[in-house]
Parts: sequence; C-alpha cells; structure tokens
Amino acid sequence: MVKNDALQIHLKSLDSASAFNPLYIFSGDEPLLMMEAMDQLRASARKMGYTDREVMLQERGFDWSALLSAGQTMSLFGDKRWIELRIPTAKPGRDGAEALKQFAAQIHSQGSGNDGPDTIFCIILPKLDGKTKSSTWFSALDDAGMAIQLDSLDRSQLPSWIAGRLKKQGQEVISGPEGQRALEFIAEQVEGNLIAAHQEIQKLGLLYPAGMLSEEQIRSAILKVARYNVFELTEAMLAGDLPRLNRMLDGLKGEGEALVLILWSVTEELRLLSKLKAASDAGESVQQLMRANRIWGNKERLYPNALRRIQPMRLKRAMQVAAGLDRQAKGLHAAELPADPWDGLRLVGNLLR
Repeated sequence: MVKNDALQIHLKSLDSASAFNPLYIFSGDEPLLMMEAMDQLRASARKMGYTDREVMLQERGFDWSALLSAGQTMSLFGDKRWIELRIPTAKPGRDGAEALKQFAAQIHSQGSGNDGPDTIFCIILPKLDGKTKSSTWFSALDDAGMAIQLDSLDRSQLPSWIAGRLKKQGQEVISGPEGQRALEFIAEQVEGNLIAAHQEIQKLGLLYPAGMLSEEQIRSAILKVARYNVFELTEAMLAGDLPRLNRMLDGLKGEGEALVLILWSVTEELRLLSKLKAASDAGESVQQLMRANRIWGNKERLYPNALRRIQPMRLKRAMQVAAGLDRQAKGLHAAELPADPWDGLRLVGNLLR
C-alpha cells in the first residue's frame, strides 16, 4: 500500500487515460480525507472521459457477480465508466473474498491498453488491520491495482493542517505566538473532527476577505453560535416546512448571521438534492445514494420524502434563484428577485414545499 504523498504524485501524472490504473483501493477511517482523495481522482478521471458513474454498496445479500460482470459490460452510451464498490466493514465473507480474488485476476488479464482502461474501479474500505492487509483477497487487489492508505492526523499535526487549509483559500494567521494560539484554538474547538474543522475554515473564508486573520476574528467567528442554527435551516427546507423556515430566517437575520454563509449552506443542499433527484428518477436506490453521499441523522429521514415531493422543474428554479441570490449578495443585479435577499431565501423554500 502507498500513502497520500504517493497518490498526489500519481495524480500529477494523469495527463492521459493511459496513465490511469484500472483499479484503485482506498482505505482509511477519516471521512474528509477519504472523500477529498477520491474526489481528486474522480475529477481527473472525468476530464479524461470517465463520465458514467455507478456506485455499489456491499451489504447483506450483495450479489458479487455484479462486480465481476461490471468490468465486462459496456456503458449503454459508450462512455468510459467509473465504478465504486464500498465495503463498509472490510469483511466481504467467504463468497466475497473469493469473488474479489476472481475480480483481481480479471483486472490482471484485461490490462489497460494504449487508450487506458474502459472502466476504472474504485474500492473503498475502512482502516485495515494487519490481518486484513495480509488476507489473500486484499493482497490480490493490491497486486492488481493501486492501494492507498489514508492515515488520520495526530492531534499535534492539526494546527499546521488548519494553517495549510487557510492558505489554500488565501488566508493566514498572524505570525508568532498569537497566530499559533489561534490555530490551537480552532484545533481545540473541533476536537480532532476534520469535517468540523473544514466547516470552520470555510466559514472563515466566507466571513473575512483574503489576507491576514487575527486571533480575535477567529475566536469571534467560531464562538458565535446562532440561536437558530444555519445548518438546521436546510432541514426545514427539505421538510417543506415553510412556517418553520420563515421563523428561522427571521431569527438568523435578527441575530446578524452572515447572509453569505446561509446562502452557501442552502446552495450546497440544493446541489446535493438535485444530484440525488436525477439519480433517483433514473431508478437508483435512494438508500444507497444517501449512504454514498454521507447523508445521516435527521436528513436521512427527510431526503426520501423530499425526493418524492419536489418536482424537477421547481428544484431547477430553486437553484436558479439561489444563483441569483449569490450575485445579489455580492452587489450585482439579479433580475426578477426580491430586493431583499432574505425574501429570496423564502422564495427558495416556497419552491421546495
């Protein structure tokens, strides 16, 4: 297995389809790092024409023959394919282990050809113990493709990781003890949760311009917790609960919550909703889609009803309104929208009833 550094080197070499491996295996227990590494690889593959994506989830009753046949079946539209297999427990069982060995042999025998593989397979596993790494099925996969181990960050690494993330969005902390205290403060508040850290860093990018951040700015942004939670707003939107949505908007506006942060949250939810709506209407399993897109908690209950309730044209219009609101928040003109962007958010909620 290789580490993330080797993956980054490999990603830089992907200038043609022939540079891709037919099989990648990702292993790790940090969701953000796993998601970002896979997104990087998927984005590179998409540029090379791998536009037909399929996601499989190994659970009780999973048909392993579907994996074996997937590599031998052409896309209906002749597109190059990206196929993910998620094995949440890393315990495929006896039949699964045998199928994975056959699959690895199949990958070996097919090769990639001068134009690269017709299908790129990506197998996603949790962090593996030594016994699993030495198993015959995993060794066969490792030999057939590229296995990547994404290690979690130690607590001591978190401040420098946060600083690197801030730098990517054009921000940095003041040098010296004050800046180090600010980075340590963020690390303490997120308690090692990288997704929470990612959200706080994005919030800083939305609230403050590029450049230097003071410790006071960072503390103010992170400690400011609105009585009406911004991210709970999208739950009211998904539920089609317009009265609750309006109450929350009134509360957020009254508390001075940054409009740009709310717009970002709503827009991200609309994009995910649109993506799942298209896949669901095409016949894909809603439960598998939610697992693949890490939809948990209350939203796991709200999404199926929202996907059944919301009409595609109204969802498309809601996304158009959100795009207009983003322009409006930046001081640009947005035709046919209320003068107050907060009223525009109410319009989005009304479209999703």
